[in-house]
Amino acid sequence: MRAPLSWLREYCDPGLPAEELAERLSMTGTEVERVERAGAPQQSGFVVGKVLAVEPHPNADRLVVCEVDTGDGKRTIVCGAPNVAEGQSVPVALPGAVLPGGTELGRAELRGVTSDGMILSEAELEIGEDADGIAVLEDGASPGTPLVDVIPVSDEVLELEVTPNRVDCLGVYGVARETHAVTGAPLAEPPWEPDAEAAGEGEASDYASITVEVPELCPRFTARVFTELRIGPSPLWLKARLTAAGQRPINNVVDITNYVMLMTAQPLHAFDLDRVPDGALIIRTAADGETMTTLDGVERTFDAETVLVCDRNGPSGIAGIMGGAASEVSEETTSVLLEVATWNGLNILRTSNLLGLRSEASTRFEKQLHPELAMRAQRIASRLLVEVCGARMVPGTIDVSAGIPEPRVITLRSSRVEGLLGMRIEPDQSATYLERLGFEVQREGDDMRAGVPPDRHEDVTREADLIEEVARVHGLDEHLPSSLPAGGNRVGRITREQRLRRRGEDVLRDLGFLEIVAWSFADPQVSDRLRLPDGDPRREAVATHNPLSGDQSVMRTTLIGGLLDAARRNVARGADRVGLFESGRVYLRAPVPTSGGELAGSFCGDTPAPVAEPHRLGCLAVGPLAPPSWRSESVPADFYGIKGVLEGLCGQLGAELSVEPAPEPFLHPGRAAEVRLAGRPAGWLGELHPLVARAWDLPGAAAFEIAAAALVEASSAGEERYTDVTAYPPVHEDIAVVVAEDVPAERVRETVVRAAGELLSSATIFDLYRGDQVGAGRKSIAVRLEFRAPDRTLTDEEVAERRAAVTQALDEIGGALRE
Repeated sequence: MRAPLSWLREYCDPGLPAEELAERLSMTGTEVERVERAGAPQQSGFVVGKVLAVEPHPNADRLVVCEVDTGDGKRTIVCGAPNVAEGQSVPVALPGAVLPGGTELGRAELRGVTSDGMILSEAELEIGEDADGIAVLEDGASPGTPLVDVIPVSDEVLELEVTPNRVDCLGVYGVARETHAVTGAPLAEPPWEPDAEAAGEGEASDYASITVEVPELCPRFTARVFTELRIGPSPLWLKARLTAAGQRPINNVVDITNYVMLMTAQPLHAFDLDRVPDGALIIRTAADGETMTTLDGVERTFDAETVLVCDRNGPSGIAGIMGGAASEVSEETTSVLLEVATWNGLNILRTSNLLGLRSEASTRFEKQLHPELAMRAQRIASRLLVEVCGARMVPGTIDVSAGIPEPRVITLRSSRVEGLLGMRIEPDQSATYLERLGFEVQREGDDMRAGVPPDRHEDVTREADLIEEVARVHGLDEHLPSSLPAGGNRVGRITREQRLRRRGEDVLRDLGFLEIVAWSFADPQVSDRLRLPDGDPRREAVATHNPLSGDQSVMRTTLIGGLLDAARRNVARGADRVGLFESGRVYLRAPVPTSGGELAGSFCGDTPAPVAEPHRLGCLAVGPLAPPSWRSESVPADFYGIKGVLEGLCGQLGAELSVEPAPEPFLHPGRAAEVRLAGRPAGWLGELHPLVARAWDLPGAAAFEIAAAALVEASSAGEERYTDVTAYPPVHEDIAVVVAEDVPAERVRETVVRAAGELLSSATIFDLYRGDQVGAGRKSIAVRLEFRAPDRTLTDEEVAERRAAVTQALDEIGGALRE
């Protein structure tokens, strides 16, 4: 939003330099990104001149010599414009003036005649595109009047970054009201009073009719009729104001609609009434596949949820976004139907995204305007159409409304203000701040009831919102205390879940992995590249309303996509060893309990949100794993290497880890497993499928992803129990267990641990063998056992007894000790 300072000061002039005003607005919630200058670099050197005489140039056919009164006497100016004439009031640049392009003007001799200045065109003033003729001012200003008093030849512009909730600040008067609130400078009366005088014949309903078939999508549609108007260029002041605000002047009618939109934040649209059959407009939804050519000359195709403004021949405009070419105002237009409507904001946002078409109108409508704003814009535009275009307004307004929302009245308690902010603001101050912002305040002792103005209806809905308004105008940067609120034993600390999550991140870092923060937005095609089948919940990605780009248009359902993207960038730049991890949220379609008992959904009021946001830990390795500080050799980035990383993570957090063979569509068959923490499913682990690796241009990779909540729930960190270190030596035995190929190693280990009893202090798998010595379809798993008693040295007989128990238990899984 661009707010020219001269326009802003017409409504509220705090007398502050532009930079100081920008700082004040930014610190109170209306962010000013930058202050720019439109037009000439400086205001001096530009005056109003009066053309006293025009004579042919003695040495040039296309030039004339003008005698011009510039207030300090007569001066000679050579001009080549065909429209210069005696008696005109014109803009003049005197020698020494710096033109908008940066050129400093001096006296010049043109074909033997000295020109003591320059009569300016619209293009040279940068307020229009006409470079052939000079700009002609309206009579009234005397010669020598600074040109800036007539038109903003040089203007400072505030470039605002308006937050989505503050649609009122998408209008200059709304910014002026904000300036009035934060500075206390007087605010001019609202520009929508008075209304234009109706001087046309008949009634508006005699010329036009409006039918709204979808009132839920068009809460209000107002229309007025204007006859005998003259289409032409806009006055220079209007062109200058639009240009400074970033709009290109077109003609007086279109310029007026743009001007009023920039003033009030309410878009308008003008129809050539003679090109609307019978003057009838119908507001309806499109037929699926229906088409229309918009004002930009593009034929667009709609779906059944798009709202159209139609005449009897078909679509005439896309509601709230762009008009159609069929009823466009042109040089032949003499009658206008002025539409000011209110549309459903979510529907406008959806349609705009669907069509890839955004406009100044859709930017405002999608934030949901209040129906009351429609008549404000009608009154201002009507007055300008009469004054600028010479139109006659037909009496009456066609107003089709589904009902105006009841004004919202909110109670503000002074005690609540102090309790929420931690500082006292006097009730009189609070009332003053709210009244400056347009709220109607009724005092009830120290408390008050505030009526919310229409342009803040969707923004301010509860007491906390009023407190925010009071606080920011009062000055959060100047007055809000920086200490914590007093009362109770409030000690800031992180939760156990946060502490353990950070500890897990530190472990992965210590294991040689680098943390990344990938986009939460993802490419919809990631599901296909990961080979996720139909029905997999991870395919049901949540689409974003305003995507940054097509490849960031959905929310991620797994961390692996972002890890693979980062790995590909590193490998493409010559890295032969990549170890990355991420700790972040994924976004799933339903708030369902996740592994570890975490309820993944967020809540708003009493209604579960439609999106679950569980926290995950993901890790990926390409090439050999970097050796930790206690080892010198690298570990392959294969199934066993990445499993070792996960074992290290779980070991540091005291979480019981087990894995079971389980397929994942993006993992290598036979080299994939389900991760279980404390016996409950918590994620996956394995080597990347070759086709997936190829899709990311990787030579291969291994990865895991687990639910952070499951890791925290399974962790015993912080709850450790310590036992005395025994002085009695351990007894070590290595056994080789032969089992069928489909028996998991973890099941062998669990069987051994259960059978060996309490004398077994550890059981570690350290080798795997397949070959002729164990037979086809079988494998040999080597397990190192450590037996220890806390109060004695174990005898061979005791250990042999435990070994016999292990041998017997192995029968249950079809295993036997290898001789």
